[in-house]
Formats: sequence, structure tokens, C-alpha cells
Amino acid sequence: MIITKTPFRMSFFGGGTDIPSFFNEHGGAVISTTFDKYCYVNVRHMPPFHPYVSELVHNRFERVNDIEEIEHPLIRECMRLHDIHEIRLTYEGDLPARTGLGTSSTFAVGMLNAFCALKGKMMSKRQLAQEAIYVERDVLQEHGGWQDQIAAAYGGFNRIDFKDGDFSVHPIVVSQERKKKLDENLLLFYTGVQRFSSEIQADTFAKSVEKSKQLLDMLALVDEAERILADKNISLNEFGKLLDTTWKLKRGTGSKISNGSIDELYNIAIKAGALGGKLLGAGGGGFLLFYCEKDKQENLKKALENLMIVPFCFENDGAQVLYYASQTYSPRKEILLR
Repeated sequence: MIITKTPFRMSFFGGGTDIPSFFNEHGGAVISTTFDKYCYVNVRHMPPFHPYVSELVHNRFERVNDIEEIEHPLIRECMRLHDIHEIRLTYEGDLPARTGLGTSSTFAVGMLNAFCALKGKMMSKRQLAQEAIYVERDVLQEHGGWQDQIAAAYGGFNRIDFKDGDFSVHPIVVSQERKKKLDENLLLFYTGVQRFSSEIQADTFAKSVEKSKQLLDMLALVDEAERILADKNISLNEFGKLLDTTWKLKRGTGSKISNGSIDELYNIAIKAGALGGKLLGAGGGGFLLFYCEKDKQENLKKALENLMIVPFCFENDGAQVLYYASQTYSPRKEILLR
């Protein structure tokens, strides 16, 4: 039995510049962090006493006798990639899927990590990220960037740079005191709306040439945000104001990124004292993140009292194998032949 634990991520700056069609021409960069909410994947070989050979538990049950029967595309292709058969797999997440936290890619990283461990192997963080990118972007042809898979595999508070079909990960250098203050000044609210990020990304990049100006401006904010974080003489409030700037730029990159309800919630939060914020992920729903000084946070919570607030703190660990135990059963065919 294998249990893997993989963190979800929140992206602050540079989202959209991690798309290969953009960064191979212009370069790309994001600043993101993982936090203390996780995806857990439990995998074991299937006992041979059932009329099906694999059981998969995600948002519903699947019981199949052949990999081609698996309806969940990500599970099917990850199993195919690692030649995995006759398993029981269960997925659990601390937060709902399709909400802008990279949940699909986090699941991919956690599942690939589990399949490797099931075969007695270990992959590096880089290999995990690369395989997850390959399955989601190349095999399944899902629209989107690379940052989610990398953040889930590596963990921590990082700047991730993209260029010429490759990436590099650089931890953000900031004092623990300053990082703690940033953590305390960020509040996360759930809008209750779930959506498929690949559909939002497809709309956003349908006319990518027209979006280049906004994306280049968003890319420039990555350097500015890193400078604010690194310089202890600059107030962290500037980080919050910069979130407002990047959100306004992001809204201009696609018609499905925001809507009237989200815009209204955002404006209410700003009037209640938030200095800036953004809708996490591709857009369309999910979680709203706001930067708000501590003395104004009660006002903000009251103003958005109809939304669920999610407490969190930054997390440094990336994908990991949480539990490993030897298999109880021999392979199915072996037992059935006895």
C-alpha cells in the first residue's frame, strides 16, 4: 500500500506566462507558494477475489477489467504510462476540485509518485513535474501552463522561470518574519463555484497575439513582486497593491476569467479594506485571495460573510510518499492459477 501527500498551490504573479506558446517566444515566470491543504492518493494491488480487476475512487466509483474501460482520463493515462494494472486507487482532497488551486495537476503528481513507489522506485521532483506536464499537456492535450505541476512537485515559496521548453525553480529569499507577516495578511475565500480550467485557458489563448501586451505586463510584475519581498525596507502592503494590478491585467486576457458576481465580491472586499487580491487559477470561479492588513480583516470577513473563509499557512514540502507498506497479496493471475 502506498499513500502520497501532495500540496495545493496558490499563484500570485505571472499566471498565463507559463504557457509554452508564450514563454518559448517571450520567456515566462511565476511566483507561487504551496500551502497546508493537500491531495492524498492511496494505491494498492487489488485483492484477487472480485469480478473486476481495478477499482478507482475519485468523484465517483469505477470498477473495470481493462485499462481502456477507465473513464477518468488522467487516471487512465498515468496508469498506461507506468504500466500499472490491477489496483485499488482512492483520491481524497482537503479542498474541492476545479477551484483554481491546481488540483488536477496536484492529483497527477501525487498519482505518478504513488505508481513509482508501488514499483519500488523513486522519482526526483523534476521528473515528477515533467511527467505530470507530459500527461496533462501532451497526452491529454489539455489547455494550460506548467506552473501547477512544478509547484506541486517541488513545494515551497518559489519563483519559477520558463524558457525554451524548459523550467527552473528558485526559492524566494525572504526572512521568516517577513514571510509570516505576508501569510497573516492573506485571506482565502471560497466562492462556491467550480469550473474546468482548461476551458477557461482555451478561451483566454484563442487569440494569444492579442493577449501578448497584457501578459508581458504581468510578466514584468514578477520582478517587481520579488523585489518587494526581498527588500525589508519596502512595506509588504506594496505586495497587496501589486495583486490588484495583476488582477486587473488578468481580467483583460479573457472574457471568461471574471463575471459580474466575482467583480462585485472583489469591489466589496476593496471597500472593506483589502489592498488587493485576485481570483486564483485560470478564472471563472473557485477561490478569491485578498491581501488585507490585520486591523481591517474583521471588516473584510464581515463584508464577505456569505463566503467560506479557509484558514491556511505556507507549506515548504512538495510531493512526498507518506506511507509505504509491502503488498499483502500475490499477483492476481498467480493466485487464480492455483
